[in-house]
Amino acid sequence: MALRGSRGPTDEEFVELVHVAWPGLYRTALLLVRDHALAEDLVQTALAKTYSRWSGIRDVGAARAYARRALVTTATSWFRRRSFHGERPTAELPEPDTDHDPRGPTGDRIDLLAVLAQLPPRQRAVVVLRYYDDLSVEETADLLGITAGTVKSQTSAGLANLRRLLGDGVELPDATPTTLTTGGHHG
Repeated sequence: MALRGSRGPTDEEFVELVHVAWPGLYRTALLLVRDHALAEDLVQTALAKTYSRWSGIRDVGAARAYARRALVTTATSWFRRRSFHGERPTAELPEPDTDHDPRGPTGDRIDLLAVLAQLPPRQRAVVVLRYYDDLSVEETADLLGITAGTVKSQTSAGLANLRRLLGDGVELPDATPTTLTTGGHHG
């Protein structure tokens, strides 16, 4: 997708962006908010914010990063609301997610969403962005509007909390400075 002159990108290019970006945005949103309906709302809100700025976007290739930023900033604003607990009343219990079957050291299935839900919102956001979305320290800091040092300390604290919650038999990446300062794949 090329740089644009004075003419903004087309609606067809936005539709293409939605089709390409939706799955990754949804997975990230689900890990952040722990609820399928809220995750869908979060992605729709992020894409609506992206579309509201669509005519001013000059590089359609950068639009996916803009949508991710909108998703993270929207989730962060939701977390700051005192009333947000990620809980919604429902008449029926949701079906368990059986797409993945991670097992803990005892052979029991690990509910990743439930474990991540026990982390404070900033630790959860940093861990998801660093290890699920595979962002660098700098990219994570930029998205969350915090310093690289805060990303590193929140990552270290988040991984320590996950180790405590998951027990000894589950391997997690090390929170060493070399792991935390490089992009790419992590442990």
